[in-house]
Amino acid sequence: MANTCDITNRHCQPCEGGIPPLTAEAAASLLHELPGWTLLDQRLEKTFAFRNHYEAMAFVNAIAWVSHREDHHPELTVGYRDVRVRYWTHAIGGLSENDFICAAKVEKLLVF
Repeated sequence: MANTCDITNRHCQPCEGGIPPLTAEAAASLLHELPGWTLLDQRLEKTFAFRNHYEAMAFVNAIAWVSHREDHHPELTVGYRDVRVRYWTHAIGGLSENDFICAAKVEKLLVF
């Protein structure tokens, strides 16, 4: 299966439904490439902690940029110093490769 670098360099493909969600095995294989991310109820998620609210909001804005470029949008829960990011593909009622591509891109936002 692809590694995070390969996933990060890919782009989301339009998904209007009509395809099955990833199998549990395929999702688990891709999850292995995303440290700290978990699968919960057909959702891919991770909570990121920051030093202050300003950093949390800057991260949210960076995620918005990724979402716009990939045309694939997460559910975000913003706290004072934390941001929970949840991905799933609504059109298929489960996970697609797009979710893992975007999660890898979000993860890369914090690599410096």
